Amino acid sequence: MDIPIILDIEASGFGSGSYPIEIGVAMPDGSLHVWLIKPMEDWTHWQDSAEQVHGISRQQLLEEGWEPRQVADELNELLAGKIAYSDGWGVDRTWLALLFYEAHVLQGFKLDSIYGLLGESEWERWSEQRDEVLELTGMVPHRAGTDALVIQKTFIHLKEPATKLADNDRIITHKKTR
Repeated sequence: MDIPIILDIEASGFGSGSYPIEIGVAMPDGSLHVWLIKPMEDWTHWQDSAEQVHGISRQQLLEEGWEPRQVADELNELLAGKIAYSDGWGVDRTWLALLFYEAHVLQGFKLDSIYGLLGESEWERWSEQRDEVLELTGMVPHRAGTDALVIQKTFIHLKEPATKLADNDRIITHKKTR
C-alpha cells in the first residue's frame, strides 16, 4: 500500500478573511513537519473561537512563526513535484494558495482531496475510523501536525485494518531561528 502525504492547515478563523497560521505535513516515512506561520501585516482577521479550538495565540505566531516565504520555500523543497492530500481540501487549498500568493512563490506540488483515494464503503466509514484512530493513539485533534497524522493513520486503518497504529512518528517542528 502506498501511504499518502497528508497536509493539514489551521487558520485564524473559519470564514472570509482567514489565513493560514500552522501547516502540518505527514510524510510516508513517518516524519511529521510542522510550521507556525507569522501573519503578514495585512492579515488581521482573528477569531477567538478559532483560537480556542487550536490553542494558538496571535502573539505566539508573531513571536515563533516563520515568514510565509520561508514556509512556502520549505514546503516546495519537501514536496517538490508530489501530491499531498487533505481532508479539508476546499478550505486548505484556499489557505495554501494565499500563503504562496503572499510569499510570491509558485507552488511546486499539488494538493488534492484524500477522499479521492477512497472507495465508497471506505468513505462511508471515514468518520468512524478516524474516531477509532484517535482513541487508539490518544492523539488530540486541532493542531495541524496531529491532524495530518490522524488523517494518514485513518487512511492506513481503512486500507489495512490489521496494521498496528504505533506512535513512532518522527516529529520535525520547524522552529524559527533567531
